[in-house]
Amino acid sequence: MEVQQDMRLAVLIDAENVPYSNVTGMLEEITRYGTPTVKRIYGDWTTQNMSGWKNVLVPNAIVPVQQYCYTSGKNSSDSAMIIDAMDILYAGKIDGFCLVSSDSDFTRLATRLRESGKKVYGFGEKKTPDAFIAACDKFIYLEIIASAEQDTDTTGTPGDNAPKRREISKVDRQVIQLIANSVSDLANEDGWAFLGEVGSLILKKKPDFDSRNYGFSKLSLLVESTKRFELDIRERGHKGHNVYIRNREKSKGGN
Repeated sequence: MEVQQDMRLAVLIDAENVPYSNVTGMLEEITRYGTPTVKRIYGDWTTQNMSGWKNVLVPNAIVPVQQYCYTSGKNSSDSAMIIDAMDILYAGKIDGFCLVSSDSDFTRLATRLRESGKKVYGFGEKKTPDAFIAACDKFIYLEIIASAEQDTDTTGTPGDNAPKRREISKVDRQVIQLIANSVSDLANEDGWAFLGEVGSLILKKKPDFDSRNYGFSKLSLLVESTKRFELDIRERGHKGHNVYIRNREKSKGGN
């Protein structure tokens, strides 16, 4: 997905449905997609289970929004977060939203925001329902961020130069087929496709796709590990290089 550093983002966090332990890493991840200009978190701050969040709000400049839980067993954050999201949308000062929750109740909100032309980035745990994931432009699992933070704590550096890291999913046949189909969709007559465009297309088909899910810091490293694709690095002069990909079956057919 194309990164727009000048994109203004509203970060809305459902405190009752995500852990507080990796909030700093999550905010660092968000800066890859734009600038978090609004940061709010929703929950009933009178309850004991919110105590962990209180310690990370001030250091990360997150504004807490009090929402009393009037009904036992019901998430009190949903309505307040949805109302605020719509108010922010209509104010017209935000380019995209980061919805931080593992709750499917925000599926319609994500859909509505995208219908209004806003980018929607979802953040949640692996248990997040598929409906909410599919409603976002991109969905990032918090377990990825936790893994990256553990790598940093262990080595002192983020570990992005390492080709292999711990994975939360396996590179199975379906993943390989998804990549292969996307390459075919974009390939020229010789079977080559620009890897950046392939990655964007995969994300449209599967919003939670991320090479880090499978233990790789980059899509090119994941692709290379499968032995099912051919990569071609093409120089762009002083601007670096572009990476192109081709299905290996195509390359064997002769051109």
